[in-house]
Amino acid sequence: ADEHGRGKAVFLPFVAEGEQVEAELVEEKPGFARARVKEILAPSPDRILPSCPYFARCGGCHYQHLRYEAQLAAKVGILRETLRRTAKLEWSGEIGAVASPPWEYRNRTRLRLRTTPEFALGYNRFGSAELEPVEKCPISSPLIQRGIALAWELGRARRFREGIREIEFFADTDDARMLVTLLADPRVEATPETEAALAEAIRAALPGVVGVIVAPARPASADPWEAADAPPTAVFGASFLPYAVRAVEYQVSAGSFFQTNRFLTDALVEAVLANHSGALAFDLYAGVGLFTVPLAAKFERVVAVESSSAACRDLRHNAPATVKWREAAVAEFLERSSARPDFVIVDPPRAGLGEKVARALGALAAPRLAYVSCDPATLSRDLRLLLESGYRVEEIRVLDLFPQTFHIESVVQLVVGQGPVVPGSDPRVK
Repeated sequence: ADEHGRGKAVFLPFVAEGEQVEAELVEEKPGFARARVKEILAPSPDRILPSCPYFARCGGCHYQHLRYEAQLAAKVGILRETLRRTAKLEWSGEIGAVASPPWEYRNRTRLRLRTTPEFALGYNRFGSAELEPVEKCPISSPLIQRGIALAWELGRARRFREGIREIEFFADTDDARMLVTLLADPRVEATPETEAALAEAIRAALPGVVGVIVAPARPASADPWEAADAPPTAVFGASFLPYAVRAVEYQVSAGSFFQTNRFLTDALVEAVLANHSGALAFDLYAGVGLFTVPLAAKFERVVAVESSSAACRDLRHNAPATVKWREAAVAEFLERSSARPDFVIVDPPRAGLGEKVARALGALAAPRLAYVSCDPATLSRDLRLLLESGYRVEEIRVLDLFPQTFHIESVVQLVVGQGPVVPGSDPRVK
């Protein structure tokens, strides 16, 4: 409590619910404080020894100290509580949970790279912008882990030129083929011969590599789990990866976003599309068309909207000829469109829909809407507006696309109800 006796939230990482620990404050703010564990006094029965030697130093994982079943239960609980607190949604129904193999699930991994004073490859240190060198990453696919080992080998042999800031590995669903992207500072001049030699060394050592791409580095604030999304400055081999989902092969370029769990992509598509069918569907934030393609088999007409140029090129290639695609911001598209779809899918980035898009969707009042979210906080903020506009929640499901981390992927199915939802009620469809 503060000097006035008011309670204050204390953020304490790497503990489990119900544990007794000795902790010390490391940062204090007016509304909250941060602490770190000094000693575990009474451990939780869910506590286990982390499998990765870098855990708690590396900022990539947060839950390796918990049994996987406890991780999944915690995510369901966090989602339910966030919906109650922010969306004012008292959801007493079941929240379905789809588990993932807890290791080697990532199909895309991006690491920071340093060439001087000595070579190092790794992630940001937990709670810091400093580099934590890592020589393996057990949540990444086996092919990506071989790529990480090769990068260290080439780095120690000084094969990476100055100016390369990051390296990104993107493997296909079978973990047989991979794209490698080198993200370089455009201010540091490079010779084509140097880049070609490095690309050839990577492709010779890893036969599964179908292409090596050089692209401009991104700001340090960029999300480390997202695709590079930058136009390449050089391409050696292929510039895209064929990626199979539900017997459909998608073209996914190095700069295009794609779901990162190689085991649960099929399950995600099934959870979003459910049994919906009809005359017209909107796929908003469509990316390369992961949902667009199967939608086209269930709806007479589909309109797919995506703002990224790189993803739109892939979308145009992947989508059937019957699909209309639009390279536009979702807010602009909804403002201009007069169509009335039967079903809408929204799969926004971590920032969520925002008020403008959420209100536009509420006004659109499509009979059914599926919201795919990777952040419970922005999901809850948006849901509150959708519920106020007359939608009711029909189903909530967590798909654990990010085991060992605190990231929560969820799918919420909504239907237009009879009149507005009263905040605090249980807006389930019976």
